[in-house]
Amino acid sequence: MKKTTFSNVSKSISLVILLLVCNNLLAQNQDNSIRSKSDFWQNVQFGGGIGLNIGSGFTDISLAPSAIYNVNEYVSLGLGAQYSYINQKNNFTRNLYGGSVVALFNPIREVQLSAELEQLRVNTTLVGGVKPDAFWNTGLFLGAGYRNGNVTIGGKYNVLYNDNNNVYNSAFMPFVRVYF
Repeated sequence: MKKTTFSNVSKSISLVILLLVCNNLLAQNQDNSIRSKSDFWQNVQFGGGIGLNIGSGFTDISLAPSAIYNVNEYVSLGLGAQYSYINQKNNFTRNLYGGSVVALFNPIREVQLSAELEQLRVNTTLVGGVKPDAFWNTGLFLGAGYRNGNVTIGGKYNVLYNDNNNVYNSAFMPFVRVYF
């Protein structure tokens, strides 16, 4: 009888030890997965741009949120969205919407080089019953800027710029980029 009791007690103790070890291993595994998820979000920055231009018979409203993931201190990759409403009184109304993919490279802390592929849908309605115009516009912008903290000021050039079918007045565009 004593041997059976001892055997039952040793089995119970072994079971408790096994459960504690498994629980501890599971807790460590969960802690690592939580830590790796939070590490991802610690490397994500949000930003973008807001534009408002209202003048005599002209309105331009733009919203362009974006997010980047800092791969390391030199490279960041991200996605952006864009919507713009443009109205020139007695002439046309234009809605632009689309997205972009951006790559940022910081060879030194103060310099930021960028490549951005942008795809926009352009819908234009002309005043006077003229048939609406709709087309896709693709831009590949290569840029450089001066970076101070989370703000970069610079210029970018659209290497796919086409005078005949483009939404921008020029291939060159200045920019201010902010990420938090």
